[in-house]
Amino acid sequence: MTAVDAAVGLKVVPNSAVGRPVLTARSVAMAFNVGAPNEVRTLANITFELREREILALVGPSGCGKTTLFNVIAGLISPSEGEVLVNDVLVEGASGHVGYMLQKDMLLPWRTVMENVVLGLEVRGHDRAKSEAIARQLINAYGLKGFEHAKPATLSGGMRQRVAFMRTLAFDPGVILLDEPFSALDFQTRLLLQGEVLRIIRERGKSVILVTHDIGEAITMADRIIVLTHRPASVRSEHRIELDAAARDPVTIRKNPLFNKYFDTIWSELEVKPD
Repeated sequence: MTAVDAAVGLKVVPNSAVGRPVLTARSVAMAFNVGAPNEVRTLANITFELREREILALVGPSGCGKTTLFNVIAGLISPSEGEVLVNDVLVEGASGHVGYMLQKDMLLPWRTVMENVVLGLEVRGHDRAKSEAIARQLINAYGLKGFEHAKPATLSGGMRQRVAFMRTLAFDPGVILLDEPFSALDFQTRLLLQGEVLRIIRERGKSVILVTHDIGEAITMADRIIVLTHRPASVRSEHRIELDAAARDPVTIRKNPLFNKYFDTIWSELEVKPD
């Protein structure tokens, strides 16, 4: 139990399903234009683990390097120092070791919902019929049945994000990176999708790292929150969000006194200015 939990006298329920480490970042640092007058250091000595079936949220000041860290984890760029391992395998390049959902849905406008969902499988050379069967199961299970042949331009923002999430799920990655996935949506749609995506993640037993600027979203969805410092980002603090899973409804959770305690603590840490 954390100090925040004790302060409000609430019984907390840990996520007992969390298992072994599936992703490890060790002393990750990143700098651009090294040795030049315009050298920029974005990450500094970041170390953490993501465990099986855990949702870990990363929050930090704007521009601190959260997306750079995601790009390192995804293998899109190599760190200047340190290493990332997924299932004890060193990340060296973008090898499909994680699913990566960006802030923008990046749907191809000339392809249908079905064709967008199967895209990742298609790129990996999977059988077309099996790929469509997987996509159809996801579409039917998660609220887009009847829209298989619709083009992205005809869908709402929330529906487009569902398609993007299904595309990420389709090749069944063990680790999923969510980079501000709801930030472009209106508040009501954002809350609804937070709850829906959280449910899907739990149902499928995924391990997830969520980058978000929304503290409330992090508290709602995450088992653990890491607060990063100003650039170059390092780990300022860690908070275990030990609420009963039944209380994780995005609306209900905001009425819990513990929610406000976590929010105030994390907000105060984000407000700390760099030296």
